[in-house]
Amino acid sequence: MRKMIAAAAGLLLAGPVLTAMSPAQAAQTAQAAQTAQSATACYIQAGSVTAGKDLVDKYVRATSPISVNPVDTMAKQPFAGTIALSSEWVWDDDFDDNTALTGAVVTGGVLYDGGLLTQTGTGGKVVSNQMNRIGGGWNDFRTLTKSWSADGGSSYRTYALRNDGVLYRWFVSEVNGKPAWRSAGSYAGFASVKAVALISRTSTYDTLLATTRGGALYTIRIPLTSPMKPVVKALRTSTWQGFESLLTTRCGQYGTLLLGIDKDTGSAYLYAVGHANGTATVINSLGKVPGTFNDPVNYSWASFVDPPLNGE
Repeated sequence: MRKMIAAAAGLLLAGPVLTAMSPAQAAQTAQAAQTAQSATACYIQAGSVTAGKDLVDKYVRATSPISVNPVDTMAKQPFAGTIALSSEWVWDDDFDDNTALTGAVVTGGVLYDGGLLTQTGTGGKVVSNQMNRIGGGWNDFRTLTKSWSADGGSSYRTYALRNDGVLYRWFVSEVNGKPAWRSAGSYAGFASVKAVALISRTSTYDTLLATTRGGALYTIRIPLTSPMKPVVKALRTSTWQGFESLLTTRCGQYGTLLLGIDKDTGSAYLYAVGHANGTATVINSLGKVPGTFNDPVNYSWASFVDPPLNGE
């Protein structure tokens, strides 16, 4: 993966009350406590594309109360056109005085995948732009999600949801230092989905987290086998309809820190999510995040050395 990054970037309470509790309730209560405790050491690197076309980030930390670092410009106006969609982006600062950034965007109905190289200490000055044109026809898509990790070598998977509810998958590998996309199936039936984020990546499946217009929160497990056959489970059946964007990061061995963004109000809320297990999944609300989230496009940042998501 680091080889591809380099090539893409152009190098690129009160006293206790005793009550009867079943073993299942005890286990769930213990998991909730563990989830809340472990989340305090976690943060999510929330990214966005600003109205001025900059790629920026701010660290949202699961402290009590929640704390947010100032906005930092990762790349200054790297794209000429308006960005409609963005995948997660990965940064790697192991390039002397430069930082390599890799991700995918849709602009003008065209998908680009590749990397940028920015100069350290310059406020995101782009010194190399190696974004590769993958193809057109992307005006009808509303989500773009990448499944990657450093242990995946130079290969990763990408998922995109079209407006008619068809979820598409591609397997991406490195060919001559550039990303080569190969269609790897599709599946219909997701027309009600609003927001999508990756929650788990393994050698045999990926799992997406999704909200619906009806307020449900689901996991969508997608085995890497062919044909593509997703397995959908409800975590919650109501109250999640307000979020148009979901951002995720690994928190602990099996948990996930989740940031839900309500674009109508410009607000965001932070959650500690235990290992996904249908409606038994522990989800602790950590509260409203200070500040506003008004940028038109949101996504997650991750460091090259971050471990893969393991939330389901």
